[in-house]
Amino acid sequence: MWIPREISSFLERNSDIVQIVLGPRQVGKTSLLEHISTDYRQICLDDLRARTLAQDDPGLFLAQFGDSKVLIDEAQYAPNLFPALKRSADQLKKVEKRTRFRLTGSNHILMDRAVKEGLTGRASYFELNTLSVSEILNAIPTPLPLILFRGGWPELYVYPDTDSNKYLDNYITSYIEKDIVLSAGIKKTARFLQLLNKSEIGKVIGVDANTVGDWISILERMKILALVQPYSANLSKRITKSPKLYFVDTGLACRLQGWSSAGPVLTSPQLGSLFETLVFAEIYKFILNRQKHWRVFHWRTRDGEEVDFVIQLDNQRHLLIEAKTSQQPFIKSHRLPELNKVVTSIVDHTICFFGDGEVLANQVPITKLTDYLSQF
Repeated sequence: MWIPREISSFLERNSDIVQIVLGPRQVGKTSLLEHISTDYRQICLDDLRARTLAQDDPGLFLAQFGDSKVLIDEAQYAPNLFPALKRSADQLKKVEKRTRFRLTGSNHILMDRAVKEGLTGRASYFELNTLSVSEILNAIPTPLPLILFRGGWPELYVYPDTDSNKYLDNYITSYIEKDIVLSAGIKKTARFLQLLNKSEIGKVIGVDANTVGDWISILERMKILALVQPYSANLSKRITKSPKLYFVDTGLACRLQGWSSAGPVLTSPQLGSLFETLVFAEIYKFILNRQKHWRVFHWRTRDGEEVDFVIQLDNQRHLLIEAKTSQQPFIKSHRLPELNKVVTSIVDHTICFFGDGEVLANQVPITKLTDYLSQF
């Protein structure tokens, strides 16, 4: 079964000689490229022999493909390959305008190092993460509580009988404990893992604030977490300065909190924050999938004014979105005086709610959030 990905059309329209698709493991990068690259020869650098050749003799590695188009999976494992790709790209761009190499990379830290050293300015980059709510529902009718609990991992929908608890436990062990920890040179592994499910981070896990900041930065670079900064301007002195921290996928968040089924989550005190995370993830994936240059902030003042998401659109326009688990009375943006001092170009203000109930004015269900964002 194939679940269409919204980013596909952008990849297919792009004709740069080298395309690089980045994202965490198991979000569907290879499957996506295989689906749109049926005339490409494929090789994966998870294979030790292929990796050794690509690293030790990258010229010979590329020469074996001749004039064929090539899909290279997990390219970060052979950093010496990137200067050779640069030379090929410089030669090919003189004689043809088509994509010759498509690469995937699941370790952003290693890919950043490799690209900076060998392929800067010679490639187009695309980010892919787990499935959005929209992508899931367009392919498979799925109850919202199950999406909240499972997240957007493609394998859990292509193979619905998969044990999601076991799948996510294995993911935490293989990707977070091994790939991230080892590539980032983290020695306090146990304490690093506690970072993901503790609120008072520094005090609880026994590390200093700088270390916590470094670890969060690593998880952000690896696209597991995202920081949403406060919207600020000199006109307002009352805003809070702290960023908000979100998981990019609610399935991982639920599993790290210890949930083993969807039902109890719906009546737990964590439902509100998990739904807010789901709304953020939908906005985040919309921006990635549609190649938007939007920026996402939050707004909170010491006097109690709060907006979950202030999205800065093109041309300095702004869209306000609030996440609510139920349909609640709508408070229009003009009743937020501090916000109006600093944000003068609000094009819309809406509540995104959990469920599929009757849609009231200035409200949108999470199932239609992508359609709503598409208007702007």
